[in-house]
Amino acid sequence: MAGQDWMTKDFYAVLGVAKDADSTAIKKAYRGLARKYHPDRNPNDAAAAEKFKEIGEAYAVLSDDKERQQYDAIRSMAGGGARFTSGAGGGAGGFEDVFSSMFGGGNVRFSTSGTGAPTREEYEEIFRMFGGAGGASPFGSRSRSPFGFGGFGSPPQPQKGSDVLTSASLDLRDAVAGTTVELTADGRTMKVRIPAGVRDGQKIRLRGKGRAGLNGGENGDMVVTISIKKHPVYSVDPVDGANLRMDLPVTLREAALGATVEVPLLDGGTSKIKIKPGTSSGTVMRLRGKGATTRKKTGDLLVTIEVAVPKKLSKAAKKALEAFDEAMGDTDPRATLMEEAGT
Repeated sequence: MAGQDWMTKDFYAVLGVAKDADSTAIKKAYRGLARKYHPDRNPNDAAAAEKFKEIGEAYAVLSDDKERQQYDAIRSMAGGGARFTSGAGGGAGGFEDVFSSMFGGGNVRFSTSGTGAPTREEYEEIFRMFGGAGGASPFGSRSRSPFGFGGFGSPPQPQKGSDVLTSASLDLRDAVAGTTVELTADGRTMKVRIPAGVRDGQKIRLRGKGRAGLNGGENGDMVVTISIKKHPVYSVDPVDGANLRMDLPVTLREAALGATVEVPLLDGGTSKIKIKPGTSSGTVMRLRGKGATTRKKTGDLLVTIEVAVPKKLSKAAKKALEAFDEAMGDTDPRATLMEEAGT
């Protein structure tokens, strides 16, 4: 920002704060206005874009203590129709005394012409008197001024671009194996690689794929929230995301007498599991290495046995079950339940 801009722009008015506002009030005002006039909320609105830039310039100065001190000094001089002259003499006092003491003597004199704010040439004269190298003007420059402050030409601070939020809905197989999806967000369509082993609700951050930064700042990120569609057979274990779970229906005979049963796998293959005689519903059996593969490990498939009880029985089946019950005698699976419940 050029130094002469500071003479004409009231940054306090831009942010709507008092001249004695503290840093908290300035930051709060800036955030509110930045949200209101942000280009994302005002697409194709040139006036809002200019206002957003103006807000950024004001905050860049007022949020920096040294910049703000220098800005206040310049505004004070400009507002009084003041100018500096060189040479001996004069008895104006006030600013003259201050600057004379700063620069070692009476060869700097401050006076008012009553003709309004100083011109650009008058300010350049000020800097030549105050030790500007070779009499060079600091206006439009980013170098530090001879006052020891941050410089009249300090640029707006770089600001990182805002993040873009989107989501991806995946089949369980794609979530387990990893996949590439095509996403459309913020008016752009791009292909995104989803790593293997992602979980439902997980957020993937793609660096630099968000909106462009301001004043040379870095781009924002794209944040992709993963949702996994429910599978009719498999689910992801809530404790260890590398493990998969499934229910395996078995017959009453298989559970009672034992059996070797073929189990389908998520990748399309199969594996066999041996059920021991007398296995109850709810028993969990583990097929190692048959779960999801993540960057850290390959999980297991946790198989929960579910004894299928027939809803309809033929007369022959009923007689067979009655004969089985009679053969079991007085066996009562709840024999000790009441006693244990009372302990």
